[in-house]
Amino acid sequence: MAMKLYGRDPLKLFEDVFNERVSPFFSSIVAPDFKVDVSEDENAVFIEADMPGMKKEDVHVKMEDDVLCIHAEREQSEEEKKKGYHRIERSWGSLSRSFTLGDNVDEENIDAHYDNGVLKIRVPKKEPEPKRGTEIAVK
Repeated sequence: MAMKLYGRDPLKLFEDVFNERVSPFFSSIVAPDFKVDVSEDENAVFIEADMPGMKKEDVHVKMEDDVLCIHAEREQSEEEKKKGYHRIERSWGSLSRSFTLGDNVDEENIDAHYDNGVLKIRVPKKEPEPKRGTEIAVK
């Protein structure tokens, strides 16, 4: 029989704190990211990232060593002046996701478009180059 504390298993006491359905604010602080859908067909890999509130110039896509990296920085400032008070709030955040795509992608022809909070990336595939081997003399 498992020990229960206030009707709950003490080993799962903080489980709901990190659950996005229970506390989306706390969950976003612990692991800030953005939702991504990845699909593919015989010709390309398609990545669609939901990045609401981002500006196009703050979104960067880079391909390096078979890894596609999406990086964005968000800075928000809000100021409110009313009779009796002056409030200024600022927030800043950096978000990043990386995907290993392999060596059969055509890096020169990757397309990325950002519109209305959605980043769409098309990564065309190519025939993988044959691996070259080197014979090593046994001494």
